[in-house]
Amino acid sequence: MSATILSFSGRVVIETLHNGERSLQYIAEYLGFSKTTIFNELHRLDVAYQAQLAQADFEKKITQRGRKSSLTNNLKRLIEQKIKVRKWSAEEVAHVVGIAHKSIYNWIDQGLLNIQLQDLPDRGIRRHRAKEQRDTFSHGRSIEKRPASVDTRREFGHFEADTVLSGKRKGQAIATFVERKSRLTIVKRLNGRNSQSMKDAIVELARQLNGKLKTLTVDHGKEFADFHASETLTGTQVYFAHAYSPHERGSNENRNRVLRRFIPKGKPIEALSNDELTQINWYLNSRPLKCLNWHSPIEIFLLNLHQ
Repeated sequence: MSATILSFSGRVVIETLHNGERSLQYIAEYLGFSKTTIFNELHRLDVAYQAQLAQADFEKKITQRGRKSSLTNNLKRLIEQKIKVRKWSAEEVAHVVGIAHKSIYNWIDQGLLNIQLQDLPDRGIRRHRAKEQRDTFSHGRSIEKRPASVDTRREFGHFEADTVLSGKRKGQAIATFVERKSRLTIVKRLNGRNSQSMKDAIVELARQLNGKLKTLTVDHGKEFADFHASETLTGTQVYFAHAYSPHERGSNENRNRVLRRFIPKGKPIEALSNDELTQINWYLNSRPLKCLNWHSPIEIFLLNLHQ
């Protein structure tokens, strides 16, 4: 028996031989199928066997085979809202709804979700970062002198900081502060791209944290040039990462990439209202993160803040 699936011509033969009152054994041997296959085929329909009707029934049922999609309308809306509005990654959404993150990518590839590559983190690809063009300075306390305990992320209160620009030469900027243990991101508006504005933001942060700001790790951007004043006013030591070593402030770099999905390059910071910045803060900190065992940064931050 070489054949495994009946063809339409095979069904025509079954109809012809059956109408000629040939036995199941004869039909089975003639077509090279088992008697069970011929018996089931003759009982496929609720009416007298007809090859054309049997073939139509076969084609209808074969299209219904396979695993049914779990993408309901409610799930579709939820995924689209999380990724397009709240800027979650596919993996973060998948964890919350209890599905494999590859399913979300498959649904995107199949056109089942109203999501484009540009809606995904890094637009769906890893891109090389452009070389920093802003002015820098070479003074400051090296990250090599930072306490080794900071590297473990077990102690709360150690922050990384950076500046996010709109792409214009002048105008406002965004200061981002990321707590290393909880990955909580604090976004602050800077009235200018200078050391005075950054110093004011650091002082304000220290006051809001009420003594919980222990260290601050930054790059050599010119906005951190007034670090001596920041240290004096806050009692917090500032450490500088090595040049061209963004991995030494990995949490900050990662959160800045997510922030760019809300504030793409070229969008003026002035165009963002305070309410919008507050909403972005919430979006960044309320999502579950894999590195936090799927807790959100705000959960871990508040838990440690009151200890």
